[in-house]
Amino acid sequence: MKTKKQNADFVHVGAQLLAWYKTNGRPLPFRKTKDPYTIWISEIIFQQTRIEQGLGHYSRFIERFPDVNALANADSDEVLLYWKGLGYYSRALNLHKAAQKIVNAYGGVFPSQLSHILQLNGVGHYTAAAIASICYEERIPAVDGNFYRVLSRFFADDYDISQSKAFRYFSELAMRMMPNDAPGHFNQAMMDLGSEICKPKNPQCGVCPLNEECMSFATGKMLDFPVKTKKVKITDLSLTYFFVEYGDQFLIRQRGDDFIWKKLYEFPTEVPPLFLAHCKHETTIRHQLTHKNLTIHVSRITLDSEKEFLDFATAYGFMISDLEHAKNRSFPKPLENYLERL
Repeated sequence: MKTKKQNADFVHVGAQLLAWYKTNGRPLPFRKTKDPYTIWISEIIFQQTRIEQGLGHYSRFIERFPDVNALANADSDEVLLYWKGLGYYSRALNLHKAAQKIVNAYGGVFPSQLSHILQLNGVGHYTAAAIASICYEERIPAVDGNFYRVLSRFFADDYDISQSKAFRYFSELAMRMMPNDAPGHFNQAMMDLGSEICKPKNPQCGVCPLNEECMSFATGKMLDFPVKTKKVKITDLSLTYFFVEYGDQFLIRQRGDDFIWKKLYEFPTEVPPLFLAHCKHETTIRHQLTHKNLTIHVSRITLDSEKEFLDFATAYGFMISDLEHAKNRSFPKPLENYLERL
């Protein structure tokens, strides 16, 4: 439903938003700098993590890897360890690969061109736009879920955000609001407005700086927007693990690059049939990923033969660990919880 309102420029609305942001913007640590490395790390961390939940993780990550060279030269296991608790571990692996690319291809200097930023591992249009606007003052909207919600409500626009062209459509809509200066502040203001006021279920329209011209607020139909018709298909997946132990030691291995939980550590998924006679009990764990409902079965097998334990580890390439050493490895959350309960 396109309206005449969309044919007009709304730079004055963007100016109102900037004035609101100047007084009400969240005082986040990464907003004190225009260092592209710092902004990049913050954007990747907080894509899937709420600000209040992720600030501690962000501070620890930046403290350990203060610049792109420190991240590029680190071991991937250590990068994953400092990512522990944030989930979506592929983001950490992409950060590591991208840092190495910046060092090798750009001499350790973060690229300033949008096209080059987009070539970094794990960087999409939103992240690239955020970095380019905040660090390099490029006038480009960093369209994310907050933008979709604010813009669709402001214009009462029913364009389906699940469509492949939604990013471009709402980018063009955002440009009608974006002032010529301070594009980074504008993008951050939209993020704060969507996060703090124009919330998905309980929008605080009474204190919104844009409410006087908001079309959905005028008609009381805020919750009708944004429109999203395409549903995410969720599949069921069953996994089986064997916690093979001897004394206070147990077997683990690192996952490959395929499928879920890339490069994280896990228990054996298969054991010789004779091991099953030593099975103590089985634990069933339910766990939900973005597109998968997991049912995980973990059988605890206690061996009384050190030779059998060592032979199995050697033959199948398993590492021998104990609970203390396991703390320095990154496991999928359900397996980490299993270890914590032991």
